[in-house]
Amino acid sequence: MKQPLPTRIAKWVLVVLISVSILFPLAWMVIAGFKSKTEVLRSPFQFFPEIWRVENYIEILQDPTFSRAMLVTFGGALIFTAASLFVNSMAAYAFARLEFRFKRFWWVYCVLPMFVPSMAILLTSFVVVAKLGMLDTLAVLIIPGVASAAQMFFMRQFYLGMPIAIEEAALIDGASRWQIFLRIFVPQSFAVFVVVGIGSYLAYWNAYVWPILTITNPDLTQIMQFLGQFRSQRGNEWGLLMAGSTLAALPTIGLLLIFQRFIVSGVRISGIK
Repeated sequence: MKQPLPTRIAKWVLVVLISVSILFPLAWMVIAGFKSKTEVLRSPFQFFPEIWRVENYIEILQDPTFSRAMLVTFGGALIFTAASLFVNSMAAYAFARLEFRFKRFWWVYCVLPMFVPSMAILLTSFVVVAKLGMLDTLAVLIIPGVASAAQMFFMRQFYLGMPIAIEEAALIDGASRWQIFLRIFVPQSFAVFVVVGIGSYLAYWNAYVWPILTITNPDLTQIMQFLGQFRSQRGNEWGLLMAGSTLAALPTIGLLLIFQRFIVSGVRISGIK
């Protein structure tokens, strides 16, 4: 049944308002990168600059510290994402398909961290990695967060929905559990892997507090850590800061645009609405 015209107009107005509210901060950040340091916080507010200054983007790109932070963070994010997919997918398969002693207990034990705020264990986590001699290494940014309760739960829900008959047929043909996981479950999990992988990538890329606590080596400075230090050291250079923030956001925006259809299908097939 066709909806009345006022209803359709109201829906489109609502969609436009929501879209503008979401995109406005991003658009302002990008445009602010073209402003001088006095224009960004000018009162009264002015959205567009009087003179478009591309020099801000050129200057921040020519900063070797910024470029190194982008490359180091991107490399660490790729390693972290691959490790997260490897560890969490195997754990999810084990809890979904294998039977072992105290399985229910270990599942509750693994999922329990979902209900513990990360800030509540921040200091104890720092003490642990310090005792292990992991400070100022790439490992301290990767290893502590590889195992994720939320990602295990997400992938387990998907594996529980896969037909048991396929797995039983493979076992009858002599396939091992490892072969079943690699040749049947992994190829069928692409959409779910995209969702989990992007989540891991974003968690690593946007990390701020943990790198500040654990990294003091300039060669391992992460991009959010760099932007925080830039804000502290050159607080009045708002145009440069906005330009750097825009460039730092481009990789994640690009990933979301490339894999958006897989994200939607991954959420749908995992039973999460």
